[in-house]
Amino acid sequence: MDPQIRVLVVDDDEPHAQAVAESLGRVGYDCTVAVGGREALRLIEEHDFDIVITDLVMEPVGGLEVLQKAKRELPDAEVVILTGHSTVQTAVRAMQGGAATYLTKPLDINELRLVADKASQSRRLARENIELHRQLQERFGFEGVVGNSPQMKAIIDKLRQVSPTPATVLILGESGTGKELVAKAIHNNSPRKSKPFVALNCAALSDTILESELFGHIKGAFTGADRERKGLIEHSNGGTLFLDEIGDLPPQTQVKLLRVIESGEILRMGSNEPIHVNVRLVTATNRDLPEMIKEGKFRTDLYHRIKVISIKLPPLRDRREDIPLLIDYFVREFAGRYGRPIPGISADLRKALMAYSWPGNVRQLRNVVESLLVIDTDGELGLDDLTDEELLATVGTAPQSSGTSQLVGQPMEAIEAHYIAETLRLTGGNREEAARLLGIGERTLYRKLKEYNIT
Repeated sequence: MDPQIRVLVVDDDEPHAQAVAESLGRVGYDCTVAVGGREALRLIEEHDFDIVITDLVMEPVGGLEVLQKAKRELPDAEVVILTGHSTVQTAVRAMQGGAATYLTKPLDINELRLVADKASQSRRLARENIELHRQLQERFGFEGVVGNSPQMKAIIDKLRQVSPTPATVLILGESGTGKELVAKAIHNNSPRKSKPFVALNCAALSDTILESELFGHIKGAFTGADRERKGLIEHSNGGTLFLDEIGDLPPQTQVKLLRVIESGEILRMGSNEPIHVNVRLVTATNRDLPEMIKEGKFRTDLYHRIKVISIKLPPLRDRREDIPLLIDYFVREFAGRYGRPIPGISADLRKALMAYSWPGNVRQLRNVVESLLVIDTDGELGLDDLTDEELLATVGTAPQSSGTSQLVGQPMEAIEAHYIAETLRLTGGNREEAARLLGIGERTLYRKLKEYNIT
């Protein structure tokens, strides 16, 4: 039994509480006893517990109050309710309030241990996912921006430098490359992280509605404006405003946004009273802003104001060595979200995911992995779990190397060397992933690379 699993046993009948704690302590649980609900509330405030086992009927503080306190202070803890037969209906209501399960008195010790084991397994799984996520972020990421390719390492280093500053940032890249994720990472690692992060897609709204959304309006500013409304810039005061698709901002709105950047003031639609705001602006686009400037569709002065720092995100097809890392990252993310053990991934599926062109970039890969986790029933993600029709159409149709037919009649060493080199090409030089796809250990791969002089 994991000694880190801490259990709080709550009962106003002290001998009963001690008996429950002793029975769980014998199988390795670290138990603390609270005699009554009032002491339980104090202990929950002062200590962390993984499992709370509480009697339902206690005076003056009952089990439902202990449950509510635990859910508020220890949201990840599993709560088990102990109840007599006459209060089973109340116990069911407790489960609706977040309890994991309930047990009726007199307790069956074996049943109690089974329930505790199930609750501890759930907690350990959650901890493992959190720890794996933390380790992955430390080695290869920055607040969800994941990558080990040279391009992404440079971007992550830049994010670490830029985030603590008030500088405006322009994020460039194709749709699905993770521009909003980068904007959130900047905000969450800035001094403004406790203030609002507000996002708006400039291409999703008509000109009038967009201006109202950004700057707000006073009553009667336009037809249908029946009351005063605060805009998103004002709402994000003290925090970060992320404007996606900034290239779609109408000319008149570009002028007003420039005023906000230069003076720190906004005018609500229909008003002449300026309102001071302190907002960090992060913008993004997949359009060519310098070309739009030449065409007279985007202001030069605004462009230079929003791109004090610019970050260009590469499409996924240009950083294929990050695909295995992203797959593992998303598998862990969704396994944790759906409360499932981290599944294995078949070699055929990995090959298919590595070979695909990913026109929808990281967003498409993330959606595919989530779908795989939802569909899977056998604990291993495979081609049978694929539902993406576009991706399915490419499975088994990846072009073979032009040198394949020339290998017929060649020594086995030449054939092996060829396929090792091709697998390395497929993985973008990622040796760990290449070894996994080839079904050999990393040491074996390194030895064969040296043996065949493959660089």
